[in-house]
Amino acid sequence: MLVFIFTASMFLSAVLLFLVEPMIAKMMLPSLGGTPAVWNTCLVFFQAMLLAGYLYAHAAIKWLRRGWQISLHAVLVLLPLGLVGLLPLHLPSAWAPPSQSSPILWIFAVLLVSVGLPFFVLSSTTPMMQRWFAESGHKQGADPYFLYAASNAGSMIGLLAYPVLVEPLLGLGGQARSWTVGYILYVVLTIACAAIAWRGPKLIQPPASNDPQSLPIIKWSQRLHWIALAFVPSSLMLGVTTALTTDVPAIPLLWVLSLALYLLSFVLVFAKRPPISHPWLIRREPFLLLAGLIPTVSQTKLPFAAQLMLYLAVLFGVAMVCHGQLAHLRPGVSRLTEFYLWISVGGVLGGLFNSLLAPVIFRSVLELPLVLIFAAFLRPDAGTAALTRAQEVWAKRNDWLLPVALCLCMLAVIFGLARAGIKPSRSLNILIFGYSLLWCLSFAKRRLRFVAGLAVVVFASSFYAGPLGQVIHTDRSFFGVSRVTTDSAGKFHYLFHGGTVHGIQNLDAASSRIPLTYYASSGPAGQIFRAAQNRMPQGNWAIVGLGAGSMACYLEPGQSLTYYEIDPLVKRIAEDPQYFTFLSQCAPSANIVLGDARIRMREAPDVRYGLIVLDAFSGDSIPMHLITREALALYRRKLAPHGILAFHITNLYVRLAPKLDDLAADAQLTCLIEDDSNLSQAQIDAGKFPSTWLVMALDRSDLAPLTSDPVTGARWQAVPPHRRSKVWTDDYSNLLSAIRWN
Repeated sequence: MLVFIFTASMFLSAVLLFLVEPMIAKMMLPSLGGTPAVWNTCLVFFQAMLLAGYLYAHAAIKWLRRGWQISLHAVLVLLPLGLVGLLPLHLPSAWAPPSQSSPILWIFAVLLVSVGLPFFVLSSTTPMMQRWFAESGHKQGADPYFLYAASNAGSMIGLLAYPVLVEPLLGLGGQARSWTVGYILYVVLTIACAAIAWRGPKLIQPPASNDPQSLPIIKWSQRLHWIALAFVPSSLMLGVTTALTTDVPAIPLLWVLSLALYLLSFVLVFAKRPPISHPWLIRREPFLLLAGLIPTVSQTKLPFAAQLMLYLAVLFGVAMVCHGQLAHLRPGVSRLTEFYLWISVGGVLGGLFNSLLAPVIFRSVLELPLVLIFAAFLRPDAGTAALTRAQEVWAKRNDWLLPVALCLCMLAVIFGLARAGIKPSRSLNILIFGYSLLWCLSFAKRRLRFVAGLAVVVFASSFYAGPLGQVIHTDRSFFGVSRVTTDSAGKFHYLFHGGTVHGIQNLDAASSRIPLTYYASSGPAGQIFRAAQNRMPQGNWAIVGLGAGSMACYLEPGQSLTYYEIDPLVKRIAEDPQYFTFLSQCAPSANIVLGDARIRMREAPDVRYGLIVLDAFSGDSIPMHLITREALALYRRKLAPHGILAFHITNLYVRLAPKLDDLAADAQLTCLIEDDSNLSQAQIDAGKFPSTWLVMALDRSDLAPLTSDPVTGARWQAVPPHRRSKVWTDDYSNLLSAIRWN
C-alpha cells in the first residue's frame, strides 16, 4: 500500500505537469501564432521551473529537519488552492505581446504569473517523494530510482492523452477545470505521503560500504558529465521539434511526439530491468548520428513520413544512450536529490541553447547537427581491441589525417560540380553525401576520429548550393530562418522560410512586376483581385502575411494596401530592393503593420477593407487562431459592405477547406473554393505554382464577379461534401481532424 501511495502521487503529479504544458501553450496561440518557437520557449520555462523545484527539494532535504520539510511542503502544495483567482488556470487578459521585438520575455512573464506556482510545486514532487520513500523504512527504500520511471511514465501518458483525448473532447475552459480537480486529488495523495514520512524512521539508513552506487565524494568532473549527458537529449528534442514543425502546423501532437520519446527513454533506462541492452545501443549509435545528419548535409527535403520516422528514431536512440549512461552512473540515495538537480541543470541548458542562444548566434538551424556531433563526443567507449604502442601512435595520427582527407575530397567534388555547371538533384545529393557518411562510419571505433569526421562533413556541406539554389542572404528571428536564393542563371530571386517558398520574383525589368507562384494572375489570386477591383475600384485591401510582397503588384491607382506581418525579418527582406522590388515598384506607400494580425487588425476602423486576404496557411507553422469563430467575427467587422474574404489554403499536410466551410456556415456566409492544381508544363516553367483558394462573402451576389467570368467562373465551386464537425473557437479545436495523414 505504501508503494502504491507514493507511486500514485508521483504518477499523478507528472500527468498534471505534462497536461498543463501543451494546454497553456495552446492558450497562447491566439496571441503569438503557431510558430514552433512558442513551444520551445514555453519548454525552456518549464525546464527552468523544474530546476527550481529540484533545487528547492535538494535544499529542503539538505538543510531542514524532516518535520520542517513536511510542514513547508504541505503549505506549498495547498497554496495554489488558497490563492484567489489562480485556479482554474488562465492567462492574464490584459497582457498583449510586443509587436516590434522578440516576445520571449513576455512569454516567461505570462507563464510565471499564470502557472508558475503550481508547476513549481509539482516539479518538486519527484525528488521529494523519492527521498521520503527512502526514509520510510520500506524494503525497497534503499534504491528508490524505480519511482523515477513511474514519474516519467505519468509524464508520457499526460502528453499523449492531451492530443488524443483531452483536446478533442474539451475546450480550454473545461481542460482548466478538469486540471484543477486533478490537482486537488494530487494534494490529497501528497498529504498522505507526508503523513507516512512523518511516522517513518528518523534517519535514512546509510548505504552499505560495498554498494557500487555509493559515491561519498562526487567530483566536479562527474557533475559536469551528468550535465552534458542531460544537455544532449534536451537540446536534440527541441531541435527535432523545430525540424518536424517547419512545414506542418505547430500542433500539440507534433510537440508531444518528441517529448514523449524523450520521457520514454527515462522510463526504460531507470526501470528495474531495462528492456534494451545499453552496450547494444552504444554500438549502434553511430548509425543514428549519421542518419540524423542526412537532411542537413544533403539539403534534401525528405517526405514528411520518412523525416518524421528518421528524426524520432535518432532522438530516441541518442536519448537512450545518454540517459542510459546517466542511469549507469547514478549515485546512492544520499546523493539522490543532487543527482536530479544536475540532470535538471543539463536539461535547462539544452533548452536555453536552442531557444535563446542559437537564434542569436546562428543564422541557420545549426543546433541540430552540432548537438549530434556533441553526442558523438559523449558516446561511451564501446570496447575496442588493444593496440600496440606503434599502432596507437599511427591510429592517433589518422584521427586527424583521415577526416582532413575526407574534407578535401568532398570540397573537390562540390566545387568540381559547380564548375561543370551540374545542378543539384536528390539522387546526386544522396550519392555525394551518402558516400561521405559511409566513409565517416568507418571512423566509428575511434571516438575523436568519428567526431572529426562528422564535423568535416557538416563543414563541407555548407559550400554546397543544394536544391534551394545559391543562397545570397540568410537570417534568423524568433519565428524561424529566412533565406533569399537565386537560381544558377541569376534570373530569379526566391524567398524561403524554412523549406517553403514564400515568394519568387523575375529579375528581368519587363517581368519583375508579375506575381508568380501561388499568386499568378491566371490563378485564383488574380481572379480574386480582379473581382474586388471591379466592385471597389477605390477600395482598401488588407493582406495577412507579407512574404516577398508579390500581391502588392495587383494594386491599382487610387487603392490602398495594408499588410499584417508578424515577423520583422520578413519585412526587412521584402523592403530591401536588392532582394525583392514588388513593394518598391508596385506599392511604395503600402502600410506594413508588424505584430499578430488578430491583435493589430482590431486597431483598424470597422467596415474599412473591401478585400481581406489571409495568406498565412501555405506552409511553415500555421496560426490556427486565425481560423476560429472569434477571428472570423473580427474579419467581418473590418470588411466593407459587399467585401470579400479570401483564404490561401495551399498545404501538403493540412485540409483546411472543411473547417473553413463549417465556419462559414456557422456565420451564415457564402463559401466557394477553387483548386487550381492541374497546371501545364508551360505554366510551371513560367513560375506558376498549384494553389487552392477559398472565398467567403455575406451574400452570394458579392461573389458574382468570380462565378460569372466566362473563362474561370466554373472553377469556383462549393466545398465538397464533408462530415460537419464542431466549429473551431479560441476555446476549442480538434487539430488531429485536419491533418492529411496520407
